[in-house]
Amino acid sequence: MIIQKTENSRISTFDPNNFSFGNTFADHMVICEYENGKWGDVKVVPYGPIPFTPAMMGVNYGQACFEGMKAYKDKDGQVFLFRPEKNFERINKSAKRLAMPEVTEEMFIEGLKALVNIDREWIPQGEGNSLYIRPLIFATEEALKARVANKYMFAIVTTPAKMYYTEPVSVKISDHYSRAASGGVGSAKAAGNYAASFYPTQLAIEEGYDQIIWTDDATHEYFEESGTMNVFVRINDTIYTPPTSEKILDGVTRDSFIQLAKKRGFEVKVEPIKVKDVVAAQKDGSLKEVWGVGTAVVTTVFQALGYQGEKLELPALSDEESFAVTLKNDLVNLQTNLTEDPFGWRVLVEKNILETV
Repeated sequence: MIIQKTENSRISTFDPNNFSFGNTFADHMVICEYENGKWGDVKVVPYGPIPFTPAMMGVNYGQACFEGMKAYKDKDGQVFLFRPEKNFERINKSAKRLAMPEVTEEMFIEGLKALVNIDREWIPQGEGNSLYIRPLIFATEEALKARVANKYMFAIVTTPAKMYYTEPVSVKISDHYSRAASGGVGSAKAAGNYAASFYPTQLAIEEGYDQIIWTDDATHEYFEESGTMNVFVRINDTIYTPPTSEKILDGVTRDSFIQLAKKRGFEVKVEPIKVKDVVAAQKDGSLKEVWGVGTAVVTTVFQALGYQGEKLELPALSDEESFAVTLKNDLVNLQTNLTEDPFGWRVLVEKNILETV
């Protein structure tokens, strides 16, 4: 690994109490280039622009995928990653589906640790704070030819993060647009999946909603995901979540919620969720909660569901009554080293003296 430490750190300009998620970038990034059938050296370099042209194949033909992860700092200043092996497995699953070269575990995990270590001062402490990490792979060959590219880049960039949603949100159940189709790329974190979601989401926002619950492409009768999150439904005291498939992303936060819920003794059913069953449960009072989970948001509780012109209000539960909030607290406490980790999910990032060139 090659490490080039910046001579012009911007950490003195970073105010951990006043920053914008996704627009504030730490001092360094990871880059690694693929050419002639193999990956080159992993490099930790100062964060900044990379020269490309409009003919870059990743821009023209959409060979691009990414991951979302976080690093956390505990009260003693120790830094932890959370289940990084799951993100490593998933980025390669995405790369394979998009006909891109897979990365090695050493490239991904060691590059990740080196980057987080060198920029550990950028990780804000405190409730809801973290360092959001974005690993990505994209085609870089300069050619206007609709084929598999011959050149790629693996990169990792980071941005300080704070709580995404501070209040419950209203979501519209889609009865026309779908996030993914059978045989498509719904199970991959393909960049194009997000581009295709923006227009329907924009329409929902114009109707007064914050996000969308995506339904299946064939019948629009089943819940799939919500916005960029996996979705959970609580009817009485049973938690339901759709099974992953080629249309539904295998979320790390989703899997963590399921395991934490089972540890608490909550009943969890991983099975298809019918829209009509959720609507009926809202009508008869048995629908207690609906919420979304994902790396960036952790948990977003829904206050209302919009469906076929009707706004269906959900109960306003206290934190103690809410399964969503209870499980969110369990997860965050584990991630930030406030509780024991019976699953072995927390990965300590050692504070090393880096050799630079």
